[in-house]
Amino acid sequence: MTLSDINKLKAQQSKPRAVEIWKALQALRSCVSFMNTGAHPDDETTSMLAAIGMRDGVKLSQACSTRGEGGQNNIGNEITKDLGVVRTREMERSAEVINMTHYWLSESPDDTIFDFGFSKSGDETLDKWGEERTLERFVHIIRREKPDIICPTFLDISGQHGHHQAMTRAAFKAVILAADKTAFPEQDFSVWQVKKIYLPAWSGAGDAYDDDVPPPPKTVEINATGADPVTGIDYAQTAQYSRHFHATQGMGRWVEAGQDNVWPLNLAWSVDGKNTDEASIFDNLPRTLGDLAAYVDVSGMAAPLSAAQGAIDDAIAAWPNYGLIAKKTAQAIENIIQAQAQCPDSALAETYHRLNDKKRQLTRVLALAHGVNVRVSLSENQVRAGGDFVLTVHNNTPELDLSISVKLPDDWETSEWLDMSCEIYVPKDAAPSNPYPDTYYPDRANQDLQVILTWQEGDQLISMNIDPEERLLVFPTHSAVLSQTEAVLNLASPSEIKLNVSDIFPHDAKAEFEIGDGWDSSFENGELTLRATGALKAGLYEIPLSLNGQAAQTIKQTNYEHTGATNRCVPAVLKIRVMNINMPNGRIAYIGGGSDRVDFWLHKMGVQVDSLNADDVANVDFSQYDSILVGIFAFRTCTSLENRLNNLHQWVENGGNLVTLYHRPWDNWDAENTAPAFLQIGKPSLRWRVTDENATVTHLVPDHPLMNIPNKIGDADWAGWNKERGLYFAAKWDDKYIPLLEMTDPDEDPHQGIMLSAQIGKGRHTHTSLILHHQVEYLVPGAFRLLANLLNA
Repeated sequence: MTLSDINKLKAQQSKPRAVEIWKALQALRSCVSFMNTGAHPDDETTSMLAAIGMRDGVKLSQACSTRGEGGQNNIGNEITKDLGVVRTREMERSAEVINMTHYWLSESPDDTIFDFGFSKSGDETLDKWGEERTLERFVHIIRREKPDIICPTFLDISGQHGHHQAMTRAAFKAVILAADKTAFPEQDFSVWQVKKIYLPAWSGAGDAYDDDVPPPPKTVEINATGADPVTGIDYAQTAQYSRHFHATQGMGRWVEAGQDNVWPLNLAWSVDGKNTDEASIFDNLPRTLGDLAAYVDVSGMAAPLSAAQGAIDDAIAAWPNYGLIAKKTAQAIENIIQAQAQCPDSALAETYHRLNDKKRQLTRVLALAHGVNVRVSLSENQVRAGGDFVLTVHNNTPELDLSISVKLPDDWETSEWLDMSCEIYVPKDAAPSNPYPDTYYPDRANQDLQVILTWQEGDQLISMNIDPEERLLVFPTHSAVLSQTEAVLNLASPSEIKLNVSDIFPHDAKAEFEIGDGWDSSFENGELTLRATGALKAGLYEIPLSLNGQAAQTIKQTNYEHTGATNRCVPAVLKIRVMNINMPNGRIAYIGGGSDRVDFWLHKMGVQVDSLNADDVANVDFSQYDSILVGIFAFRTCTSLENRLNNLHQWVENGGNLVTLYHRPWDNWDAENTAPAFLQIGKPSLRWRVTDENATVTHLVPDHPLMNIPNKIGDADWAGWNKERGLYFAAKWDDKYIPLLEMTDPDEDPHQGIMLSAQIGKGRHTHTSLILHHQVEYLVPGAFRLLANLLNA
């Protein structure tokens, strides 16, 4: 797949030259750097950052611990590691909008720094992440970026997400360690002294969190009110546009222009120990290049730095005069080079990275001023290790004599250039593309394969790297598509498991499965058939695929419009959960919200289920079903469900069995009207969830049919759960509802709004906030058995 003509046009039209050069000029206004920190993509304080970056020229960065693998997914079915891949790309797109460099503490899907699910404890989080590992990565990022200011988004207090607590706590420790040459001496970066740590002087309470103590007092504020003078767009609106790329989390909303947008901060720590009120965050920092010589007390640098600042000011004032901007920008680069030549060793630590940043920013302005118009296309954006493709440079820059070369990954090779094209050869041992890159730069090339542009600007040789217009995805040498990677076999009524193997690469490879004891099998014409023998016992079985004797991989791909194509390569293995389940009676329908696959897993379990879409729901005769299961978020996303609510309630009154899975209060859940009787969902979620996946579960009504028919639910059914027990428990309910379960996290009062069941007329409604939809994805036997009981008419 290559970029379509329409997508090329959209990319071109989205970045008019005059606006792009204006935005690039703003980055020249300051040489102060500001690092926001958080635990998940979307934790960034975007409205504040947009103003100080796009208006004040502050160099922005973000240090984020996890890829948000434990979050929800508002747009698809990806979970955990696959969700982490999507959210990584979402974060990159979001950061690009506000010109923010993004760093990840987590380096791979198997990193210990992982979003393992909601936590109420910073101690628990750092224990699972590994505090030493967390600090090592945090220090590495600080030394690499060299921020003057660090500002966590959240407070380290009870009532906050444990991941947020952990990152804020780690920030204070990492700042001290980053300046200590004895800490992590193996890192290939010099030590760095952060100057200030600010904490939010606002409450983090809301729908999800509930801070137990008030925020610290304000010592300074950032007034982010206002709009960009060229685009006319409010900084708060730009922030919401940035946040809309977090589509899996349902982010982005319209805000009216002209509203107050003020952010109070608390100076919690400073290198000079003077944590007092300030006029601005720039106090005691070199706001511009003109301030830098005095800041490092090197008078010999004052003249060239002052000249550079003057040229920068002139370049900004010259907009949109491209010729004058180019002249002043080139002059500023020359002045900075002169300043670097006069910089003593004693001032290198505080000046060199700032001056290099400014040269790179000025180079971008210079390229835009000269009208550098270079596009890099690939004949294919998906290539196998050992394969090849053609790279073509489309250069329409009449004003400059550009020299063009290619920067290749290690051991890759290229042919000679012919008509601005060359062939790229990928080695056979090339690793598949990394779905978890640890850094994203908004203002320079990010891919492993880059094109280098150089030109002569007076006496200076100017160079900049650019990416191909599409991301190149490298696939493994041995791969195949499996028709399923997880299966369920019910020993109570065993059936054949069939697996089709397709898209084998190499195409002529011999495919073989490694099958253990307890199975009869056949593999013909690309179809594997498995049958249980009498010796097969309950448990989890793995059946790997090899191609020509080499372990095969399967490629998990997504291609959302807002992220583009992504891939994650995993071993080609079929996992089979073998268990005993008695099946539910009656005819069953499923109404999904697009964020779970419970119907898919019921089918695998052997249950016949009709999956109803919005059109079906609008017209279906509910009376043909004995049980109806409403998936997570469906009352929000299934547009016709609300219109049929009275019919659904009447169906329950007439004897129907309605089961609703967890919803949030804003998922169009009306406490008075959504359920057949009053049922209010609790918020903030932190107060109405159990995050310990191994929490003891008490059966409040042990002889209730839902706990016994057709499967007797016991301790074994609560074992092996993943992530957490449940969330958004009911807070209040009508007396008709009977609470069936009780559970709690350590040192908290027990919850009973986890599974509520009510007799409604001749029928029954059961609402459960257990994350059954997640547990079936992890092949947890108890989740399947509970679903069978809930759906038993």
